[in-house]
Amino acid sequence: MSITFSDAEKEILRNVTIPPRPQALLDISAEAKKPEPDVSVIADIISSDISISSSVLQVVNSAAFSRGREIASIQQAVMILGFKRILPLVKSVALKSSMAQSDKLDKFWQQANLIASACSKTANVLNKKKLVDHVYMLGLFHNAGIPVMLLEFPEYSAMLDQNDNSDWQIFCQQEQDTFGTSHTTVSCILGQKWALPSVMTEVIYYQHDVEGIFHSGELSQTGLELLSLLKIARYAVFKQATPENESDEWQRVVEPILEFLKLEDIDLDNVIEEVVDQIKHP
Repeated sequence: MSITFSDAEKEILRNVTIPPRPQALLDISAEAKKPEPDVSVIADIISSDISISSSVLQVVNSAAFSRGREIASIQQAVMILGFKRILPLVKSVALKSSMAQSDKLDKFWQQANLIASACSKTANVLNKKKLVDHVYMLGLFHNAGIPVMLLEFPEYSAMLDQNDNSDWQIFCQQEQDTFGTSHTTVSCILGQKWALPSVMTEVIYYQHDVEGIFHSGELSQTGLELLSLLKIARYAVFKQATPENESDEWQRVVEPILEFLKLEDIDLDNVIEEVVDQIKHP
């Protein structure tokens, strides 16, 4: 399903600075396109970027990935996980290093890392092992337009501070009314420019436009699985932080998720409870 933008939004997006992919990612992509990619060359490319390589090792050895033994080097990580599993992690950690830092952005990345970790935990709890690494990348990239908009629009910071995290659909409309675009659109554009799989950029684009999404055909089966895992993870993080509050975002999507995943209410409650517990006790 192709994603299209209005002419007015295209004009606004032309003036939005999307951080370029680091050289390491470009070099990895070039090697991956060869008829017989050399995994040792890919490992050397990752290792050459100290910021990316150290972050990748931190992620693969984190509780979110639950490896049986510690992975000590990028070469070992590539050999054990394989190129297809390591690439999403490299893209994920490279994103943060490509952007300017500030106290507000530090808080954003802390939240993004928490949601990404919760995404992996949710995939593991639901026994969707094949999606663990990709949903981690989705968790980190799905709101990546927010730091871009913080850097582009001086008024954006105050608007973000007023958001209580309970209804992001309303917040997206406020963004659209004020700036002519939204963080989901910018996140989608960033994902496209960073060569994320199209299924992932589609989930990013439609993540808050969920009415009828499970039956409309905008997303594939895999896209709906990724969306479901993302929504469950986001809700688990929300409940862990504010257990006394409820999320309008979650209320809009919980019934379709139950139907799609073929779960009973009690089953999904147990999944969320387990993910929340793992967030509290990593």
